[in-house]
Parts: sequence; structure tokens; C-alpha cells
Amino acid sequence: MSARVLREGRVRLWLEPEDRGLAYGDGVFETLLVHAGEPVWWQEHWQRLLRGAARLHLPLPDENEVRRECNAMLGGTGRAVLKIVLTRGSGGRGYAPPADALPTVVLSAHPAPEAPARGLHLRWARTTLATQPLLAGIKHLNRLEQVLARAEWDDADIDEALVCDSEDRVVSAIAANLFVLLGGRWLTPSVERCGVAGVAREWLLANLPGAAVAELSAAEVSHADAIFLCNSVRGILPVRRLGMREWPRDDLVAPPRALLAAAQPAFDQRGA
Repeated sequence: MSARVLREGRVRLWLEPEDRGLAYGDGVFETLLVHAGEPVWWQEHWQRLLRGAARLHLPLPDENEVRRECNAMLGGTGRAVLKIVLTRGSGGRGYAPPADALPTVVLSAHPAPEAPARGLHLRWARTTLATQPLLAGIKHLNRLEQVLARAEWDDADIDEALVCDSEDRVVSAIAANLFVLLGGRWLTPSVERCGVAGVAREWLLANLPGAAVAELSAAEVSHADAIFLCNSVRGILPVRRLGMREWPRDDLVAPPRALLAAAQPAFDQRGA
């Protein structure tokens, strides 16, 4: 892994102990796939970072400066994962945001995950997501619910878990959005109360014919004709099993995967 910290236009090698992102989770982040040396969906991720920053009233970094440092860090990298963390910066003790906050940007590069050899095996998480519309949709730094959900199992045969909110509405997987095929349409749960509005999810809603947002129960998901997970690092991942339910064939998921691969060659599974 390589990393660098930006503050006041300078590159540093450390994060200040009083940084509010470390102390309070006071910030947002983005995780991007790097393909052929270029971050995929850069503008979409940057715009979501700005929306999250606006929601939290965070000071904004300079996009050109951040992109320049990303390029310098990724020099010579073919395929990787780029993470951008934006915090309010240092502010001393106490919850009140400082009036003169200077943002901190933490950049890191990581190996890209391998493409799975089979359809995913899922379970239902016992941990539920709290309803908080003020934070819904954005990728804020408080991921403790996801940490608790992922700590529920250590079975290597389970790849992911689906999570519901406190009123038993299905929201997503722990680290991906969910699409289910019901009545001939691809549906994805609402993230207006909690959850993350993924960049891949937004692309699919705009480009996958008939795709729509819907309130979904666990029973509806389990009885779907097909389901897949998606995120902006791994693209579309077919699901083979959820609890006792199995979907032995991936042919219904093939058209969305082909559509995405045609638009973004980084997600062409033939080259994975």
C-alpha cells in the first residue's frame, strides 16, 4: 500500500492526532477502481464526495491538487484501488466544528481484488442499519455498523451479507448495493433513510432498462428470479446463494454485466 496526506497544499507523511476524522469520523471518503493507470468514474466519485462534504458542511479541497497527487502516487500502476478520505482537519477536543477548519485529504492505493471464481454466497446480517436521513446516501467515515455486521462470521464460504434497517427493510450488502430481478425488472432498495448511494448503482439506474428503486422485504429478495451485488471497485457480482436459496445459473445477470462492460472496459470480466 502507498499513501500520502495533503494539508494546506503540502504533502505530509502523517495524520495529526487531533484530526476530526480520526476523533469523530468527521469526514467522507470515496473508493475508486484504477484501470490502465486511470481512476474509473473519477467525476462521479468526486461529485459524490462534494455532495457528502456539503451535507456535513466540510471545507473543500482543490480537485486539481488532489488529482495531481493521485496521479503522482499511482504512477506506473496498472490496476489498483484508490481511496480518498476527506476530513474536516484538526480541531482540538469537543464536538463543535472549528470555524476556521482546514481540510485534510488522505490518499492511499491498494491492490485490486481478484474476480471471484463463482457466484457469491450470502447470508443475512443480524446487525441492522440505523435510520438517519441526514447521513443517508453519503459515504461518511462512521462505518461501525458495517464493521459489526462483517464481524458476525468467519466462514470462508460466505462472501457477503445483506443488511436491513431497523424496520426490516432490505438496504444493501455490507460493502455493495443490491439489485434483484422481480417481475422482469431490476429493482434496488431505497437509500433515503440509510445506506450508501453507490456510483455503480446510480449508473445502473440510469442505464439499465427498467431499473428502479423499490422498498424490498427479505422475503421478496429471497424469491427473486436473480440477484446481484454491485460497487465501483468490483462491478457486477452475480449471487449464487442466499441462505438456503440458490440461483445456479448466471444467465439473467449476464445482460447487465455486458452493458456495464461495454460502457466501462475496466469491468469486462473476460479480462479480469
